[in-house]
Amino acid sequence: MLKGRIHSFESFGTLDGPGLRFVVFMEGCPLRCQYCHNVDMLDMVDYKELTPQELLNTVLPYKPYFENSDGGVTLSGGDPIMQPEFTKEFFKLCKKKKIHTTIDTSCFTVPCHLDELLPLADLWMISLKHFDDKKHRQLTGVTNQPILSNIRHLSKKKARIWFRYVVLPGWTDTKENLTALRKFLKEVNFELIELLPYHTFGVFKWKELKQPYKLKGVKPPAGKSVQKIKAMLEKDGHKVVLNEG
Repeated sequence: MLKGRIHSFESFGTLDGPGLRFVVFMEGCPLRCQYCHNVDMLDMVDYKELTPQELLNTVLPYKPYFENSDGGVTLSGGDPIMQPEFTKEFFKLCKKKKIHTTIDTSCFTVPCHLDELLPLADLWMISLKHFDDKKHRQLTGVTNQPILSNIRHLSKKKARIWFRYVVLPGWTDTKENLTALRKFLKEVNFELIELLPYHTFGVFKWKELKQPYKLKGVKPPAGKSVQKIKAMLEKDGHKVVLNEG
């Protein structure tokens, strides 16, 4: 029997897609981001197993709340792309119940998994990490090539896309990386880009897991620098949302 590895839930999420969301945090991720604030969801240890129907049964009592706000369900994590079959079957059940579906993902996967989810995911929230492949590997542990290729694929297939971009001082806010970001954004179709100023709220999780936090000493970006990036992207004609939560 197909079961998903579920870490936790957030019943009234407001930061993971339109409207009120029932957010499901799934275990596992193909990336190892140095600033990950959900590092406790990567070890494939602390989770519960649910079938797609069992997860839907957990969601349904909240349906009146998120329907009234044009919300729905978001699969996050971790990264649901690590459990493609479960994600697909759960979204199928959601579609039958006319529940809006969002997947929050790195897009580090093979194209066939994307194609299977295309008719089932109403919204793709995709994190853009870094555009220099060497630095992307340093920051996340993996190459950015399949990610960028998959985003282009989704764009051609007319998927509804929201981007997320962490403003990480010394890494993603450099002139070179921002130039590459602006170039890439002109090549793909998307609705908005969400700027996420780097924060250290999740550092305590690394300590609890007795793992070294490699970005120790890196401070959150100055408000003026984030606003400058926001204004620059808006000048390019993009819709930009600043999420400081």
